[in-house]
Amino acid sequence: MATMIDVALRAGVSTTTVSHVLNESRYVAEATRQKVLTAIEETGYTHNTVARSLATSSTRTIGLAISAISNPYFIDLVRALESEVRAAGYLMLLVDTMDDPDEELRVIRSLHSRRVDGYVLAPSADPERRALRYLADQRLPTVLIDRLASESFDQVGVENEHATSQLVEHVASLGHRRIALICGQPGLSTTNERLSGYQLGLERSGLAYDAELVASGASEVEPARVAVRELIALAEPPTAIVAANNRMTIGVLEGLQDLGMRVPDDIALVSFDDFEWAHLFHPRLTVISQPIARIGAEAARLLLARLKDPTRPTETIQLTPEFVHRESCGCSSSR
Repeated sequence: MATMIDVALRAGVSTTTVSHVLNESRYVAEATRQKVLTAIEETGYTHNTVARSLATSSTRTIGLAISAISNPYFIDLVRALESEVRAAGYLMLLVDTMDDPDEELRVIRSLHSRRVDGYVLAPSADPERRALRYLADQRLPTVLIDRLASESFDQVGVENEHATSQLVEHVASLGHRRIALICGQPGLSTTNERLSGYQLGLERSGLAYDAELVASGASEVEPARVAVRELIALAEPPTAIVAANNRMTIGVLEGLQDLGMRVPDDIALVSFDDFEWAHLFHPRLTVISQPIARIGAEAARLLLARLKDPTRPTETIQLTPEFVHRESCGCSSSR
């Protein structure tokens, strides 16, 4: 097992400097800090905050690493997951990865140093998959949630492709031929799957794919607000918009309001993700609604099963979301 001395020798620094980097107890120049972090990764060193004598003991804790804790979707997911693991006698530690690959790796290492028993991770778009490689190399019990990124792990989310296709096909059936997509952060599995679903929906509706009708909303409000203004400025603007998550839906609504456009009179709008208060919009939003409580329950079940039997085959669970028909698409509601 690697020691702090091994890290210090590899990085060419003192053990005191390594300690300051690990504990964030004093400023360390960025170049030196990066050397230490690289040495930690190369040696596989784990800095335990729990005494070594407890190395074989269970801490009865679960680490949940997700992004955008302010997002209502993730808040509901946290609530559902925490309820399940608490019932099984575990305490859940929540950390925000901010969808930043460097931060994601840091918080996973931090949870490992605190010797949590298992991990639930909504993976970032890191092309190097450093957090996933770390979890696999250390053989840590892990469930990937929301974003299905690797069949090497247990993972649970929803079916995105056909669900997004359903949104596109619906507005196409209402006569729309210029249908835009405001998609999420590049590199996320959910972004890729919903883009594929958009393309599938166009194909099934006999419509050609037009790249200028696809804009990135980066999974957040303000980028989506900017994106919708750019789409409306096209020589042939869209008559319908598919927003690929709830945060971007808010940005789309704000952008349309900036332009003085009304939904659905001037443009149709449908969204992936429901809101607890979506029925309060006027008109009410037509959405794909994810079974958030079931996602949390399944993630807890998979992790508890993995903790009980580390050798069991991995499972990938894709739950079917629900098409909720309201009025923002331009037709009367079915519920």
